[in-house]
Amino acid sequence: MKQNGRVGNMFGNVYKGKKVLVTGHTGFKGTWLTSWLLDLGADVCGISKDIPTQPSMFEVLELDKKIQHHIADVRDLDTISSIINSYKPDFLFHLAAQPIVSLSYQDPLETISSNVMGTANILEVLRKLNHRCNAVIITSDKCYENVEWVWGYKETDQVGGRDIYSGSKGAAEVIFHAYQQSFFPTSEGNVRIATGRAGNVIGGGDWAADRIVADCMRAWSKQSVVEIRCPDATRPWQHVLEPLSGYLALGQGLVNDAKNHGEQYNFGPRSEQNHTVKDLLSDLSNFWHFKETNDAYVVTDNIPFHEAGLLKLNCDKALFNLKWEANLNYEQCIKFVSEWYYLFYQGEHNMREFTSKQITEYQELARQKKLVWCK
Repeated sequence: MKQNGRVGNMFGNVYKGKKVLVTGHTGFKGTWLTSWLLDLGADVCGISKDIPTQPSMFEVLELDKKIQHHIADVRDLDTISSIINSYKPDFLFHLAAQPIVSLSYQDPLETISSNVMGTANILEVLRKLNHRCNAVIITSDKCYENVEWVWGYKETDQVGGRDIYSGSKGAAEVIFHAYQQSFFPTSEGNVRIATGRAGNVIGGGDWAADRIVADCMRAWSKQSVVEIRCPDATRPWQHVLEPLSGYLALGQGLVNDAKNHGEQYNFGPRSEQNHTVKDLLSDLSNFWHFKETNDAYVVTDNIPFHEAGLLKLNCDKALFNLKWEANLNYEQCIKFVSEWYYLFYQGEHNMREFTSKQITEYQELARQKKLVWCK
């Protein structure tokens, strides 16, 4: 483990002392994953095309001082190939993407090139590696053709999408499958690969545009009111550490069991985590001491693009093969999110320390519940 006494034996210690490359490491999920890997004792190298938001969790935590930090675009094949082949990672987590649905309407080609060609470039580099590497390619729950049925999507359900972002994630899955079948047909080569699918991720440190929690925190820190478009839209909300624990468990699974090679895995919250946008904002606003919900948010009729009413995942495959299951209940998720932002905007706390504290608390809760993946 990292010499801070916090983490202990997690994920079978497969990341301790190993080289782990994270694309998209300056983004919201990438920053949390980088922080967790450092606490697990990994040597981390990151590739991102920029610092995507201001504020930036990556900058707040000063992670550039703790890792090999590269600014490069995953669409630049020669540059990322040079970085990866020089670093020779034991593990690779590909998170780099254009992640905002609204931006996919404004600039569809940017989304397609980032999410499809970016993924293809990572797979192309992996195809030519001359050392052992376990790679987890992250797509999205929105890769599924969403017909808005009430039960969860399984990994065998059709991929696709009625918007550009969803289509790009479905296309990334198709490209992954084609590369795996063409160039990594068995687990006997240098590279083992799998994909992870998750969505509706919330947590401290997200300041991306057009994300409901990020929009609220920016506004509430200034005592402003937020406009919400779809108050009755239902989502299976999950804290960012939930899918990250799944990705880390999948990386471990690639090392320990060849049957995970070439597979796709869903990572989502417990079924009771389904709550409306209105419920979520009401619960989050309690931490900001608003007297009335009207002081926190109002409903607007301005709906500039289609948003799915319901999309949830069936995670039985992850439970069966990886012994992975979600950890936090809804109330714990709300607490984790609210406390991170509230302390940040108070301006009096070391947020790197507090981030590690939340990771440690998350792990301790998993241990208390005797979840198999945390061993």
